Amino acid sequence: MSDISLPHDEGSARMTRLRTDVSHSARIWNYWLGGKDNYPVDQEVGDQILGFVPGLPRSAVADRQFLTRAVELLAGEVGIRQFLDIGTGLPTVDNTHEVAQRVDPTCRIVYVDNDPIVLSHAHALLTSTPEGVTDYIDADVHDPDTILERAAQTLDFSRAVALNLLGVLNFIIDTEQAQAVVRRLLDAVPSGSYLVISHPTTDVDGAAMTEAVRYWNSQGSAQMTLRTSEELLGFFDGVELLEPGVVSCSRWRPVATEAEIVDVTQFCGVAKKP
Repeated sequence: MSDISLPHDEGSARMTRLRTDVSHSARIWNYWLGGKDNYPVDQEVGDQILGFVPGLPRSAVADRQFLTRAVELLAGEVGIRQFLDIGTGLPTVDNTHEVAQRVDPTCRIVYVDNDPIVLSHAHALLTSTPEGVTDYIDADVHDPDTILERAAQTLDFSRAVALNLLGVLNFIIDTEQAQAVVRRLLDAVPSGSYLVISHPTTDVDGAAMTEAVRYWNSQGSAQMTLRTSEELLGFFDGVELLEPGVVSCSRWRPVATEAEIVDVTQFCGVAKKP
């Protein structure tokens, strides 16, 4: 388990980045999930966005449920024992290491985020089983080389790795750049590794989502973009998509339930590197 204590100057600099007067994507997402790690500005912006798309909390929940199902599948049936989780977000119920290590306590997980609020809560992501390992890297998805270099201190890139990119590629505005990041990460892992992606789309409530993102981007939060499901398919070039392909998070291998499945704005997919 990593020591996340920081030198005084570095720690002070990072805490200076923790702005409570500007909304933060991780904190708004936490607010929609019913969490407590958010501030009035996040609640205000979150409520304004819900004025455009009232169903977004349902999307947030479906995204977390997708993460749980995907990690259970990969750690269980597939046998993956290493996870690189980029764009971690704030700790909540069933974080990647909790799901994976329930299946096998020896699983090794590296979390990556560059949000100061996530860094301040990183200790909650480092509660590994004695048999396994968790680590946290303060790095940006735009810089995959740094992520891979630092993750190699915990993960063995000669063995299969699951690359989790949930709700993070939407913060790389240029699609070609986002695809290049995915390719760089895939190039670093061997055959038998897996790619797990979720991303907000225009396929559900497209006009309202476009207005919501326009408002989001005007509030000083990290700029983000929407993509269509067809554009999301481009992230899976060269890998083998698992059924049911790129779909709404609520429709990716849902557990048996009597409730009607409703499409959400967050779409997802899981694929294997051949």
